[in-house]
Amino acid sequence: MDFNAELAARSAEIEEIISSFLPETEGYASTVIEAMNYSLMGGGKRIRPMLMNETYKLFGGTSVAIEYFMAAIEMIHTYSLVHDDLPCMDNDEYRRGRKTTHAVYGDAIATLAGDGLLNFAAETALGAFDTDIEKERVGKAVRIMFNKSGIYGMIGGQTADVLAEGKPEEEISEDMLDYIHKKKTAALIEAAMMAGGVLAGVDNVILNTLEKIARNVGLAFQIQDDILDVTGTFEELGKPIGSDERNGKATYVSIHGLEKAKADVEELSNEAIMLLHTFEGDNPFLEELLRSMIYRRK
Repeated sequence: MDFNAELAARSAEIEEIISSFLPETEGYASTVIEAMNYSLMGGGKRIRPMLMNETYKLFGGTSVAIEYFMAAIEMIHTYSLVHDDLPCMDNDEYRRGRKTTHAVYGDAIATLAGDGLLNFAAETALGAFDTDIEKERVGKAVRIMFNKSGIYGMIGGQTADVLAEGKPEEEISEDMLDYIHKKKTAALIEAAMMAGGVLAGVDNVILNTLEKIARNVGLAFQIQDDILDVTGTFEELGKPIGSDERNGKATYVSIHGLEKAKADVEELSNEAIMLLHTFEGDNPFLEELLRSMIYRRK
């Protein structure tokens, strides 16, 4: 398997799926819709919808319903980035090599664009009720996705992250940092894999294993992000490096050091792949995708 070729092909398919769900730019709300679409179609690796779809296929899923959820989870991820880039948060001017939404449209429209993407994600996911899939699966997947992205997941993690800013590192406990990483980053990856499994009809035992795999990958992904913020370049990442240090954020690297951070990425990765191999199905691309997420350079 040529992983890079397969990745490019799948990314192109996901781009088409996402673009098919874009709202029309019209009426008095056209500016915010334009900002939503600018944000959503701003590139990126489309990791979360890809993980969702590959997990769905691993367990034999075939319904078009998955496309509604793939678009929805990318909308959720994108809205979180739009808000994260705002001056009141990380105040970043670039993402994925181009101007952030607030830098183009202003703070107010960017805020509304993020709100719009979150709301439209719900509308989009609920559209799966009109497809051929079992309604119970749709309901369960919707609940998982919005629980993992809400106050008990991503938003909760982002809140703790904001409150930790500027505090001396000795005041940031390992437990708090672990909470931030699990909720801010890992929760949405959990949502992707778990929703894909639920839509394919997996039982709760498999669902719990998927959650564990995704949590490990999400933690390793975030630790690697902290590593890249120290060792990466603007050309690699498409955004300024060192923003965590500038914003006074405690990170895994700043607390544990670079070498332990790299070792923990390795340990989390190995456990995730081991758990993936416990399933009867086989999806070599999914395994390589998980590895590429964890050991990425951008």
